[in-house]
Amino acid sequence: MNAKRLLAACCSAAIVLFAAQSVFAADQSSPIKIGLVVKTLTNPYFVTMIGAAKKYAAEKGITLITGSGAYDGDNAGQITAMENMASAGVKGILFTPSDSSAIVPTVEKLRKQGIVMIALDTSTTPESATDGFFATDNFQAGKLIGEYAKAAMAGKTPVIAMLDGTLGSTVSQQRHDGFLAGFGIKEGAPSIVSEQATNGDESKALTAMENSLSKNPQINLVYSINEPAGFGAYTAIKKAGKIKDIMIVSIDGSHNGVEAVKSKEFAADSMQFPAKMAQDGIDAVITYAQSGVKPTGYVNTGCALISDTPEHGLSIESSSWGLHNAWGGKG
Repeated sequence: MNAKRLLAACCSAAIVLFAAQSVFAADQSSPIKIGLVVKTLTNPYFVTMIGAAKKYAAEKGITLITGSGAYDGDNAGQITAMENMASAGVKGILFTPSDSSAIVPTVEKLRKQGIVMIALDTSTTPESATDGFFATDNFQAGKLIGEYAKAAMAGKTPVIAMLDGTLGSTVSQQRHDGFLAGFGIKEGAPSIVSEQATNGDESKALTAMENSLSKNPQINLVYSINEPAGFGAYTAIKKAGKIKDIMIVSIDGSHNGVEAVKSKEFAADSMQFPAKMAQDGIDAVITYAQSGVKPTGYVNTGCALISDTPEHGLSIESSSWGLHNAWGGKG
């Protein structure tokens, strides 16, 4: 009787073990699902990020679910997209927060559900709210164009208009502060005659630049949070007949932005690598899904100063290099 019970117990244990192994094998063979939520699809930077992520996901054989806010600053839209992705069974969500603080409760809730949460491009506040953060050093990106502008303006009295991004955005503040540090001035300096939020939008930047020139026609230097803001500024400057009088420096590094450097619309541009951010984020979630190991901390995905006018002491890449490496290039 005891022998029979022992045999039965061994058989039951073997069946349970086989079932567990079968479930694990099924889980391993099922496509990994990953979510990507960007700020908005009105900015080519995020369109490129999604495009690069889709291509990379296809190469890796995973399922990528994408979403976005309706506009830069649409925190509620991003939350809805994240919650839908969680319901779809994603292993991780990559996201570029529109509101670095307001998104945190949702991020923390989803982390408790076992979903790895990775910020791209823009950190949460606090940064530790996520499992990982892959991005440009935005302070450094701003500092590079600030240093360039300082060198290029040598001998001239600067009269500066600052076209910032979205109020409350960490990226906007970091780039703003970086530019000031690179140019060697502090907030409130007399040389800054206009500071306006543009939400990184071309049409809003056009209006902001028109308002700035109306306020002070002597402006000779424009800092723009990103290329759409820079293009809006350029349109306003061209309408005012001041193209030869005003220098524009910007941040992004798209093909269009590098072309603007090549054609002298922009004096300099700080290039970022959004494709690398997305690819690194996808790799981190795949690692988590396969091994349970989560990413930790900040990963700097790099930036490069692009200009066709060399300045002594600065490391500068040409527009030719920039066109080869822009966003989805080998950079």
